[in-house]
Amino acid sequence: MTNVKRVPADMLIKELSMYLKKNVPEVFPPRWALLVKTGPSKQNPPDDPDWWYIRAASLLRKIYLLQPIGVERLASFYGGRKDRGVKPEHHMDGGRCNIRKILQQLEKAGLVKRTKKGRMLTPEGQSLLDKIANSLRKKLDIKSWWEQYS
Repeated sequence: MTNVKRVPADMLIKELSMYLKKNVPEVFPPRWALLVKTGPSKQNPPDDPDWWYIRAASLLRKIYLLQPIGVERLASFYGGRKDRGVKPEHHMDGGRCNIRKILQQLEKAGLVKRTKKGRMLTPEGQSLLDKIANSLRKKLDIKSWWEQYS
């Protein structure tokens, strides 16, 4: 069985975001999601109207790879370089409110659980990611490393 590490991240996030949009009613963008920036380093809100689902899928993948992980560390992953005019650029963390709201929705959906050390995937969440990665592997016909070199 293929896991998340063996498939391309961009394709996995795209498939997972489509799945979340169609099949998980607990994950939905709030009314303010189209107006808000994703962090202080950004100048405009995202252009894609489905950015909420893409971020949720990306968060699920990050949690899968780095669990347990907290909002603070996730915010630093989604940060960027702040343009400060003539002054040197600095790294700014991403918006914590977006991340926190998405994680709360994923908890409600039963895909993520909260622990003392941070957020972790539930067995249902891990199973979902593994199923999507496996179907993507079959679709792309990616062979595992031992099949390629034997």
